[in-house]
Amino acid sequence: MFDKIYKLISNDIGIDLGTSNTLVYLKGHGIVINEPSVVAVNIKTNQILAVGEKAKDMLGRTPGHIKAVRPLVDGVISDFEVTEEMLSYLINKADKMSKKFARPRVLVGVPSGTTNVETRAVYDAARSAGAREVFLVEEPMAAAIGIRLPIKDPVGSMIIDIGGGTTDIAVISLGGIVKSKNLKIAGDKLNNDIITYMRDEFKILIGETTAEMVKIVIGSALPGEYMETEVRGRDL
Repeated sequence: MFDKIYKLISNDIGIDLGTSNTLVYLKGHGIVINEPSVVAVNIKTNQILAVGEKAKDMLGRTPGHIKAVRPLVDGVISDFEVTEEMLSYLINKADKMSKKFARPRVLVGVPSGTTNVETRAVYDAARSAGAREVFLVEEPMAAAIGIRLPIKDPVGSMIIDIGGGTTDIAVISLGGIVKSKNLKIAGDKLNNDIITYMRDEFKILIGETTAEMVKIVIGSALPGEYMETEVRGRDL
């Protein structure tokens, strides 16, 4: 009975907690938040000043004692308190998009192969951030369900999930992950390689945002047609 009542007065929220960006899904509304996993912190007072886009916009425009912190490294929590603040901000922002008032149920994706300690840290952070119930799912499984692969069939389906800090590779069959591998090479590393290439080959310094654009516009895992794009940077 109580479950039926809670369904009427609370939200179901899904969170893709990434090293670079975090996406939030609100049931019935779709993806409602896509913001950088960045928190601006006053290192003198340890005060949280901004989260997400607002924190990213503060970079380079604030005094030296205000730093941008990425609370996740290689897909796992490196700063519990900052992660809790970021999750609280995201959950509250998503929750306000509907008229339901009870604390939400939250599903959080975690990289495959995370330890019990790392998984517990995500669970505790989400609970402390205001979730009524917390459910965890391995990211390759969530991706497979999202693209409607036949995960329960007696066949193997391979998922390669390239994030910002980690790449998850998993083979899924009969409703479970048969084999998985987690690599610490992902989108951020590709961005850094593009920045290094531009510096070494053309003596031009570009930022992370520009490198990300180049990767998306002309990057390819397979050889294909010649493509080009124009970028601006600072001469070295």
